[in-house]
Amino acid sequence: MASTEKRESGSSAVYAVVMAGGSGTRFWPASRETRPKQLLPLAGGDEALLAATVRRLAPLVPPERVYIATGARLQAGTRAILPDVPAANVLAEPVPRNTAPCIGWAASILAAKDPEARILVLPSDHHIENEEAFLDVLRKALDAVEAGNLVTVGIVPTRPETGYGYIELGEPLGHDVRKVARFVEKPDLARAKGYVEGKKHLWNAGMFIFRAGDMLAAIDRAMPELGEGIRAIQAGGDEALAKIFPTLPSISIDHGVMEKTANLAVVPGDFGWNDVGSWESAWELAAKDEAGNALPSAAGQISVAVDSRGNLVQTSDAKKTIALLGVEGLVVVDTGDALLVMPRDRAQDVRAIVDALKKKGGPV
Repeated sequence: MASTEKRESGSSAVYAVVMAGGSGTRFWPASRETRPKQLLPLAGGDEALLAATVRRLAPLVPPERVYIATGARLQAGTRAILPDVPAANVLAEPVPRNTAPCIGWAASILAAKDPEARILVLPSDHHIENEEAFLDVLRKALDAVEAGNLVTVGIVPTRPETGYGYIELGEPLGHDVRKVARFVEKPDLARAKGYVEGKKHLWNAGMFIFRAGDMLAAIDRAMPELGEGIRAIQAGGDEALAKIFPTLPSISIDHGVMEKTANLAVVPGDFGWNDVGSWESAWELAAKDEAGNALPSAAGQISVAVDSRGNLVQTSDAKKTIALLGVEGLVVVDTGDALLVMPRDRAQDVRAIVDALKKKGGPV
């Protein structure tokens, strides 16, 4: 039976689906196969990224309407850091199949509760500096779905970034809402500079807002085979999930559905967004001394940096004394069973270490 839970305004209830199945290999050795980056406090302080994502949604979505899409191997760790989210709301994918099957499956579960349910789909591992501004953008996006739009949030660029996809702005659809002209793949530096100067492109942050029934209809139009698989899973329960989900096409929601959808809108956002994509990002977000060193600061712990600048040090041993002398721009991560030392400007290359360790049977 469809849910009758509504907001006071008469609009359908708002749910959140937080995608939390990633491996986070760029944060090795802190991030491991059963403890990926979303379960770690990588944005400064002690709050795990996933816990922060759910907490900041609280003014819009209470914990009982938050759903976590993750992998079977991550269920226990996910539940441990989200004690207020019902265990039944942790959706465990049998295998990773990218975001289109993930979002479609979650939408089908919520559509069974209420086909008009409005859903926020958000990554689990991003940092938001201005949470009030972020919530204001989500409210605008939720209003925009009432017209039948699928909506995404685009980040106003602060630099010519070549590591992100972009969204090209189309015609205005309303207050702070624009039609999506097209998605743009990661550009080279020259094009990225042009995007920033032209002010017609936003970073694609992987945030999507829609009504459950609208998303399922869009999937049926763009990827009918995925729609059929999702319906079979919904009808067949856990046994069908285990059998059918691994056969679904592995494709992102951007490529599989959004790029083929006419009624696609975007709300620009400028709220201090950081995708926390590497140890470089962790250094940027961490508290630092006057020389730009981000050092451990547990109670009673001693950390010193002499003639050293721009370093990031993390250790799992709160009693270990940390001392730096004459070094600059390093990342040092000690987890007890593994030690990483590298230049900060090589932070994007950590996956190469993980690949090499897999060949040697090391801790990944």
